[in-house]
Amino acid sequence: MWQPSLGETSQPLFQALLGVLGDDIQAGRLKPGDRLPPQRELAHRLGLGVGTVTRAYAEAERRGLIQGEVGRGSFVAGRPEAGAGPIDLARNLPPLAAARRALPAALDRLARRRDLGDQLGYAPGAGDEAARRALTAWIRRTAQWADFDGRRLVICAGAQQGTALALAATCRPGDLVLAESATFHGIKAICAQAGYRLLAGAMDGEGLTPEALDAAAAQGARAVYLLPVQNPTARVMATARRIELLAIARRRGLAVIEDDLYAPFAALLGRPPLAALAPDLVWYVTSLSKTLAPGLRTGCVVAPDDAGQARVLEALRAIAFGPPVFGPLVAADWIDSGEADAILEATLAELTARADLVRARLGLAVEASPMAAPPHLWLPMNELDAERVAGRALRLGVEVTPPRAFFQDGCPPTGLRLCLGAEPDRDRFQAGLDRLAQALGPDEHRAVV
Repeated sequence: MWQPSLGETSQPLFQALLGVLGDDIQAGRLKPGDRLPPQRELAHRLGLGVGTVTRAYAEAERRGLIQGEVGRGSFVAGRPEAGAGPIDLARNLPPLAAARRALPAALDRLARRRDLGDQLGYAPGAGDEAARRALTAWIRRTAQWADFDGRRLVICAGAQQGTALALAATCRPGDLVLAESATFHGIKAICAQAGYRLLAGAMDGEGLTPEALDAAAAQGARAVYLLPVQNPTARVMATARRIELLAIARRRGLAVIEDDLYAPFAALLGRPPLAALAPDLVWYVTSLSKTLAPGLRTGCVVAPDDAGQARVLEALRAIAFGPPVFGPLVAADWIDSGEADAILEATLAELTARADLVRARLGLAVEASPMAAPPHLWLPMNELDAERVAGRALRLGVEVTPPRAFFQDGCPPTGLRLCLGAEPDRDRFQAGLDRLAQALGPDEHRAVV
């Protein structure tokens, strides 16, 4: 018989029970057809009122998680598709269990707002004021930027849109944009769609090299796109490197676009954003997709001056007619209530545990990262090995990101990214590591412990 553990929670108890039920179905601990305890028996075991359990079961049935049969009881109806198919080590998602548990209470609070119906209209130009204040507070406490001024913060639908807006405000079709030779595939898509010419800059253990930035400026580059916490390699740029790159960009008249969405994962390293070091120069982009939930579609772009913010607002009106509304409402509720901090804490704890599993299983095959709780890790290898290992892994039922996804044209792939958060169940994640170790083979895997 199913024996859930609710632990300490600020949620209504029926919502906490519903969240644990959903998590256990999602993770496969409860399987289709499993019989659930009778409501009165479960209430007695957990020390809850029967009405609390009845309400949780009723909502679970309404959502299609369970089904009741007269005279027989309640049974698991199925589980979401996320648990089927190949083991997912390819998508860079945060573990979503804590956010999933927190969502029903947030929606209940929003449903009781007297002004909820007013949110059906368009948002103000830069976004809902309460959401802007909440995001300002979040950046101050999670991005090593205690004196962040959010007056120029414009809410957008995630960091991808924020980057597109910053580029639209600084570049025109045909302009040269510099990014690292291995970079987030989203910047490649933006440049291809908008007609910017993307340059590949040489990298080292901290990301883009100063020499590469200076050379790109000499070629006429208009902007540089930087990830201080690097994707795909999980390398973290030191403060001294940030200062050096900013000095070159200032001298060369380059716009700096900083994609800082991974900042909370490197917060313990104490390295400030480039925008905190040069707020008059840097276009700052971040989002909640990697820390809270990508489905919120909530991020922001901060221009270095008023004229830049005006150009961002003009670009946003052109492509979306304004900021998103309901995702930022949930985000603001979580930030203001402290729930966002609890979700982030749970995310960091889970990623720390999974990173330890990776290091124990794959050992020296994984490049060291200074982050204790990295969202992804890097397996360096040559292009042939990367393609071969990815193919072997897929045949073994494990999906990793195609090696070519991150590398710019003319830059051979030199590794594989391993994402830690997409699989909801840690046991399934561990099984994926075991299969990936098998895919690495004896030659590539000889350093593994």
